[in-house]
Amino acid sequence: MQATARLTAPEVLRPRKLLRRKPIQFSASDPEGLWGDVLGLRPLGGRFRAVRRLVSLLLWTLVAIPIQALLLLLPGRGHIAFARVYHRTLCALMGLRIQVVGEPAKQAPVLFVSNHSSWLDVLVLGATLEAAFVGKSEIEGWPLIRTVAKLGRTVFVSRKRTGTKGEADAIRSRLAEGDSLILFPEGTTSDGGRVLPFRSAFLSVADTARVVQPVSVVFDRLGGLPACRRDRPLFAWYGDTDIFTHFWRLARRPGGRATIILHAPLQAADWPDRKALTAACAGVVADSCATLRQNRPALPLRAPAPPRPRQPAAELLPA
Repeated sequence: MQATARLTAPEVLRPRKLLRRKPIQFSASDPEGLWGDVLGLRPLGGRFRAVRRLVSLLLWTLVAIPIQALLLLLPGRGHIAFARVYHRTLCALMGLRIQVVGEPAKQAPVLFVSNHSSWLDVLVLGATLEAAFVGKSEIEGWPLIRTVAKLGRTVFVSRKRTGTKGEADAIRSRLAEGDSLILFPEGTTSDGGRVLPFRSAFLSVADTARVVQPVSVVFDRLGGLPACRRDRPLFAWYGDTDIFTHFWRLARRPGGRATIILHAPLQAADWPDRKALTAACAGVVADSCATLRQNRPALPLRAPAPPRPRQPAAELLPA
């Protein structure tokens, strides 16, 4: 009698052709690590795209630094206009398109209040608004980025609550000089799927600005297709991920799109305190971001009317 080989249950279900093939050998590199993403089994086109973008960004930055330094020494607003040109070119080199809904406030100085999920927010907002940024003090220790930030007249503040109060005078003086500023009241970056609570301490300087304008930023397209929950970590920069790793993973992909919603401006004097003003700005920004993340069209929103101050009981009685 001829003996027959016994097959296990998974092998019985396989077609006979697959039984004669050798098992697939996967790469030993870590796909989540930097070198696994660079040296792993990936299409070469993505690597060439990332290298091309990296070299282009560096060359453009080296050309723009002396131009901006010269414009800062000259009178006028040439340095503000060139800062927008610089950020627009960076977005074009990165393959980022920008869709703007709404109009920026004209009553300078304006305090723009925006959500924050990535260093890409600086690029798209800098290309859209004629304003400087309020950045974290850690940037002063980053080579090259520190130079770009200082030439852009960035105001450096600490992310600690105690440090923010001591640095409010620097922000007030810049607003008093007539410069509009872009502020991220979350104090850190999010994962792109939500808006973190706004810290009211950051808006303690809102009374120095003429108006406060909430801004919503969502990266809603990747490669011409709607961005879903799976794609948001490609845009969001949070946690302990270093900036080069995040840049490489994003630069390998096709171009994306950022949608910016400029909401109705608010008068800081109309609100009883900074906490009420902060809650109004946070609500408008979060509602609009939620709509954009659902790939639905969003329009500029208007914050609810500020609460009226309570009248004393004696004044409520009829005469």
